[in-house]
Amino acid sequence: MTAMSSPKRTEPDLSFLLDYGGHALRARMAAALAEIGITARMHCVLVHAIGQERTQAQLAEIGDMDKTTMVSTVDALEKAGLAERRPSRTDRRARIIQVTEEGARVAEQSQQIVDSVHRQALGALPDGDREALIKALKHLVNGYLATPLEVELKQVVRRARQRS
Repeated sequence: MTAMSSPKRTEPDLSFLLDYGGHALRARMAAALAEIGITARMHCVLVHAIGQERTQAQLAEIGDMDKTTMVSTVDALEKAGLAERRPSRTDRRARIIQVTEEGARVAEQSQQIVDSVHRQALGALPDGDREALIKALKHLVNGYLATPLEVELKQVVRRARQRS
């Protein structure tokens, strides 16, 4: 019996680097925003709803949230007095998310926190690498990774055992 070894990697594990880096950054962001009592999703809704007539569905699309997550996020914003659901001025059937004065103050504060977390992360890089990283990531997400492939994995479902 011969000893087996792992296949030789020929490229850096980009999936791991992006996933782990994103996870670590989201964790730092969550901790920083928790200090003012909001989540990253709440921040996203606040900053994208200020001064706009956007529905929950539009804000969910901007924030890449499913309908259930969006509803619970807006519920939390309403409970905290940061936003309200209101009828649209242009479409009687639609309800928009309107940021309250307190919500606008919190959005300003949370944006400063978000910017600070990003600044700290980029500050961990040597000067020349910061711009190169941002440029490369923008190139990827606006190019090759602009549209996720919608691949449906078909799993083989085993039938339950039949009684004899």
